[in-house]
Amino acid sequence: MNDAAERTLESRLVAACRERGVAVATAESCTGGLIAARITSVPGSSAMFLGGVVSYANAAKRDLLGVPQEVLDRVGAVSAECAEALSTGVRERLKADVAVSVTGIAGPDGGTPQKPVGLVYIGVATAASATVERCLFAGDREAVRRQASDRALVLLLDALRSPERVLSASECLR
Repeated sequence: MNDAAERTLESRLVAACRERGVAVATAESCTGGLIAARITSVPGSSAMFLGGVVSYANAAKRDLLGVPQEVLDRVGAVSAECAEALSTGVRERLKADVAVSVTGIAGPDGGTPQKPVGLVYIGVATAASATVERCLFAGDREAVRRQASDRALVLLLDALRSPERVLSASECLR
């Protein structure tokens, strides 16, 4: 795997973090630890991965990662505000340089017209900024989880390329 295009997202992330001396943490809900599992599948990831929290229940989001109860009551766990609080909370608690969070509705049920199955918010927090991307992924539960983990790894790589700038919020529709 000498060609960077052939390397997996997770292997590229581990290599980039190791080169820069950057530590990463994850906060996951709908992906259930998939992002952390992908990162830790790469040899040498222990040099850059501090840990992850699978905060599926709202109480875990609140108690472990500091998501304000007001956010959960007002806009819910599947929201930009929650994703931002999750990424910021795990970054601070694990003392990471950069953190990613994922919260959404993987399906097959649980969706509403306002929050359909496949809706995922991905947060990225650095010392300089915290941003959120709204995504709407297609497919079954595993497809949504895989696409969300792919996008989270891409956003982490993007944050490493330009950690000093404030990443702009964007929308990802698939």
